[in-house]
Amino acid sequence: MTKKEIVDKVTKQTGIDREDVYLLFESIIKTIQDSMIEGKNIYIRGFGSFINKKKGKKNS
Repeated sequence: MTKKEIVDKVTKQTGIDREDVYLLFESIIKTIQDSMIEGKNIYIRGFGSFINKKKGKKNS
């Protein structure tokens, strides 16, 4: 499912203006990204988790 499909579906389900749904979606994604960059893990009950994991160096 693409970002556009998600925004369209939420717009249809809620009746909220498409631009408002898009801005909210972008804000949520940006918040998750920024938190992960800061090394924080994200836990969304009923959905899933975004966990920072450290990986060793790759041998080339």
